[in-house]
Amino acid sequence: MDNEVKEFLAALQKKLVSIDYIKTEDIPNIGLYMDQVTTFMDEQLEACKRYEDDKILTKTMINNYAKNNLLPAPENVLTLLFIYYFKNLLSINDIQSLLNPLTEHYFGNKAGFNMEDVYNEVFNLESTESEKLLKDLGKKYALSRETFRKFPENDQEFLQNFSFICLLSYDVYIKKMIIESVIDNINSQNSKTNKKENSKKESSKKDTV
Repeated sequence: MDNEVKEFLAALQKKLVSIDYIKTEDIPNIGLYMDQVTTFMDEQLEACKRYEDDKILTKTMINNYAKNNLLPAPENVLTLLFIYYFKNLLSINDIQSLLNPLTEHYFGNKAGFNMEDVYNEVFNLESTESEKLLKDLGKKYALSRETFRKFPENDQEFLQNFSFICLLSYDVYIKKMIIESVIDNINSQNSKTNKKENSKKESSKKDTV
């Protein structure tokens, strides 16, 4: 592995460490006002910002998600965290398809598993997945450095960066297609379940008549 790739991986690892996910024990165990929610999100996810003035989630965003029945309450920080990670990749309808069943079954559930358990289960995978991600990105970066070697030397750095972006974009594109396909399957199964339940209700009504 040459020095350029090593330097890239070292910088990337430093970035990954800085954007460590919010732990449930860091979330206040009380209801929060809207201003408190947005401030908490900004402070906890500051390392994820591209620019200093970026907002993680604004009041308008939170209100829009609440109107689409995504939030049992605007102060549900765990639900907002999932929304934050999904919002740049998925449509509002797809986010709704994923989160509505979660909030319906696990939000406020004191008798069994709750939203905190779901969140911890998912994000406990972070350390092992980060290692795999780092290796994969290192391979793609090294591969991009091998492209455009026959082009003018002054153009090579830009073109190699362009090549790296294309490799990453293709990866994201394929994964996004897979995510959407899984969501479509979820929606299809939910539709079949709802039809069966409605059919049973109709049969029950006819029997009582």
